[in-house]
Amino acid sequence: MAQSYVEGHPRLTGTSIADLSRLRLTLDEDFCRETADSFDRAPRLDWNDDLAQRYELFKRENLVQYRVIRESGLDVRPWAEDRPPYRDSQDLVRRVRESGVLHVFLTATGHGPGPTTGFHPLRTPSGVVEHGVELSHNDIFRVVHDVFGHIMHGNAFGPRGEFRAARTHLAMYPEEVHPVLVVEQVAQICWFFFGPHLRVDGRLPAKGEPGYTPPNRRPYAEQKVFPLSPSHVARFTSLFKEEHG
Repeated sequence: MAQSYVEGHPRLTGTSIADLSRLRLTLDEDFCRETADSFDRAPRLDWNDDLAQRYELFKRENLVQYRVIRESGLDVRPWAEDRPPYRDSQDLVRRVRESGVLHVFLTATGHGPGPTTGFHPLRTPSGVVEHGVELSHNDIFRVVHDVFGHIMHGNAFGPRGEFRAARTHLAMYPEEVHPVLVVEQVAQICWFFFGPHLRVDGRLPAKGEPGYTPPNRRPYAEQKVFPLSPSHVARFTSLFKEEHG
């Protein structure tokens, strides 16, 4: 489904989703920490006309991908409880493949570390109504990212799996959108797993060491909007290499 989508969009031709999914990932912890620190220092909202245009394109692309998903027969059902609908990535993949139903954890219920207040371009209504609930653009992105980033390739929710999910999904967007997706996905993941709030004396404690915080006790990243340079996107994609030998 992802490859058919790419082939149907002239700007994305020449990309093989299958080839991307087989790339070898080097998880560069320096990149992860630096990205986490940049995200931590960034203001909640650094808005400008260029970023507004990129987010508008991002929203349009997400809606097109969403329609492809719905036309494939997948049922999307809003999940309004205050806990995620799936225990882990394996639970997500198995249940969706078996049932043909994807529960989307609503942004209005769980979005960042606190209440969803203030302006964010993805918190606006999408116009899509599922089972009597209008989804926000952030809900739409959650659906397409789960399907094209995790379910199709079985990518986990840890840093490696999230990086792989972001890399394959990135190929389904025009380059103008890439900085937005890296902020919305990669930067938040880096903060969650490598952020300064998790460090003790400048280093991340390993599991079992004093000061270690297990993932289920960590706060989610605040959803921020700020410009990201194309060079940072290039640095992220450079973590993925073809296997040789």
